[in-house]
Amino acid sequence: MTVPLPPPNRIYLLRHAEAAWAEPGQRDFDRPLNEKGFGDAEIIADKAADKGYRPDLLISSTALRCRDTADAVYRAIGLSLEVRYVDALYNATVDNYIEIVDSQEVAAVMLVGHNPTMEQALEVLIGHEAMVRALPGGFPTAGLAVVDYDASATAWRLTDFVVV
Repeated sequence: MTVPLPPPNRIYLLRHAEAAWAEPGQRDFDRPLNEKGFGDAEIIADKAADKGYRPDLLISSTALRCRDTADAVYRAIGLSLEVRYVDALYNATVDNYIEIVDSQEVAAVMLVGHNPTMEQALEVLIGHEAMVRALPGGFPTAGLAVVDYDASATAWRLTDFVVV
């Protein structure tokens, strides 16, 4: 697996907010956010907007809980945000996440996806030790990692981690 080189120069990794438990007969894919999740998605989206975090492109898993989370970001950042829903982000490998990021020709891209793949993508970008220091308890729901490319070090670094 290769670590992507710019563009993009900034990658936002947003784990979907807390989802409801599946109802009998309901597919995992169709689980919406629960009440707390809807609130957390709005809070994290507002925090990101308040910090000036504005991706050029938002790419979300097509799973309902990710679409719900992406919708909150879209409302907070504004109608100019391009949003794409990609089936390949659901049940994807970390290689899929990195390939999707690496194929973008924009300065800043946001992925809205699932764990454990979100945590694994962050680890690939910034390294195991930096990831463990930053997230000793793992990648929380509605957590937003802001990762920037440091050209002087030719490496990715975690700039911020925003939580509810």
